[in-house]
Amino acid sequence: MKSIKELYRIGTGPSSSHTMGPRKAAEIFLARHPEASSFQVTLYGSLAATGKGHMTDIAILDVIQPHAPVEIQWQPHVFFPFHPNGMTFKSLDAGGKVTDEWTVFSIGGGALAEEGHDNLATPEVYDMNKMSQILYWCEHTGKSYWEYVEQCEGKEIWEFLAEVWNTMKEAVRRGLDAEGVLPGPLHLRRKASSYYIRAKGYKDSLQSRGLVFAYALAVSEENASGGKIVTAPTCGACGVVPAVLYHLQNTRDFSDARILRALATAGLIGNVVKFNASISGAEAGCQAEVGVACSMASAAASQLFGGSPTQIEYAAEMGLEHHLGMTCDPVCGLVQIPCIERNAYAAARALDANIYSAFSDGHHRVSFDKVVEVMKQTGHDLPSLYKETSEGGLAKNYQQMD
Repeated sequence: MKSIKELYRIGTGPSSSHTMGPRKAAEIFLARHPEASSFQVTLYGSLAATGKGHMTDIAILDVIQPHAPVEIQWQPHVFFPFHPNGMTFKSLDAGGKVTDEWTVFSIGGGALAEEGHDNLATPEVYDMNKMSQILYWCEHTGKSYWEYVEQCEGKEIWEFLAEVWNTMKEAVRRGLDAEGVLPGPLHLRRKASSYYIRAKGYKDSLQSRGLVFAYALAVSEENASGGKIVTAPTCGACGVVPAVLYHLQNTRDFSDARILRALATAGLIGNVVKFNASISGAEAGCQAEVGVACSMASAAASQLFGGSPTQIEYAAEMGLEHHLGMTCDPVCGLVQIPCIERNAYAAARALDANIYSAFSDGHHRVSFDKVVEVMKQTGHDLPSLYKETSEGGLAKNYQQMD
């Protein structure tokens, strides 16, 4: 598996696959052809179907247009077998002749891949890629998941995770202060600040749950506004992990060091899913985004509360299992409805998964690895209507009501 630095990417929203990935691809292609007189970019499949709502065209234009004219073409019904988020870049000379052509895929979390090539590949960092293997290692060494991360990544991982955590906290705080309407045709008002204020009026459990909602809304609304966030594992699911960790640090006084260890464990969980299945909504539905985020946050919470390796694995398993089959059907192609609300709800479910696993001894029938396999197969079985095309589900129903 790759470094968790490739899972936790600091950048701007609203979409890791539709905004961050295409922006990175544009930067790479422009660097290859600074002499080009013009460029053509063709977006395929999910990138084309929801690209305007996800600001894919803006991300590409912001990079290339200051240097040369860009023509963007949209092909929403053309899907490549390798991945539904395909795009082709072409450079042209002064006479309009194509000098180079590059097809690349945004595979989720801001990562890029080429079919049949490994020149975009980065080094493998982890020698184990199944939770069963890593759990066995923990049980037989007496060490924790975060210690396995440190062993594979080196001690410098803590400096990186400190930056990740600071970025997450800043996104929560900005989101709690911000008011107004989110960009786009839905005219959706920000809710984080009002949830935060209302939650403060309650006591105990109701206040706790309301604050978790507020923190998740804050980060997700920042993402929807194109603000600076951390993919965890994606932009569309970026509010879950920060909400859980921010809430637990504020209410339980966990040190930053312990929070960073929880982030390492959460990153390991996300990495296992990314390696063995997918974290792309366009490839496997929202189960691969919000479901994985819930799984990551569940494991992080379990570790913070002293869960054993088996209890942590169980919490992660529940966080993903109970999101199986969740469709990705963003209304108007925006990362707003139902995405923002799902982040808040998944954060609460992550805390519940931790509590449930804490009441157990950690032993259970369905392993995390098995759920990852099922999630992958379920994602493949989902029709394209429900994989970030906005042609089915809530997106279609909203159009009919409108």
